[in-house]
Amino acid sequence: MIRSLTVAALSFLLAASPALAQTVVIVRHGEKVSPNGDSDLSAAGQARAQALAASLSGAKVALVLATPLKRTQQTGQPTADAAGLKIVPIALDGGAAAHAQRVAEAARKAAPDTTVLIVGHSNTVTDIARALGDPAPETLTDCEYDHMTVIQLSGPAPKAIHARYGEPTKAC
Repeated sequence: MIRSLTVAALSFLLAASPALAQTVVIVRHGEKVSPNGDSDLSAAGQARAQALAASLSGAKVALVLATPLKRTQQTGQPTADAAGLKIVPIALDGGAAAHAQRVAEAARKAAPDTTVLIVGHSNTVTDIARALGDPAPETLTDCEYDHMTVIQLSGPAPKAIHARYGEPTKAC
């Protein structure tokens, strides 16, 4: 029930966005098969990617940004497919802060009145949210996959909400 309310609240926020506002949704990739290397998504991660696409189905997604790693690409793919888009990879070169700045710059170039999906990693989503104006970004542990940050880029200051999507992840 709580999970449904979170998705409903997200849908309301996206639908009620002021005209010409840009919305950015930031998530960590879904659950992975292996903790080592460039791992694929597990069955739970694939289900989470589908849940993400369902959560954003009415959001006018115009851009999907991810790292070049398989797990971020696979997490964003259902959303990209639903919107008829190709995922734009952003390199991890230069460390998390430099990556976050490149992602934020790319996201801000999207058209107004659209949604940008950003798929990152547990060690990048906080920096990305901060670079986009979230004054209190969530810090994720390595076993948290269900967090979603939604940032409205309009007005004098960005507005951020923190939500959850898909099945809850187990506590670390």
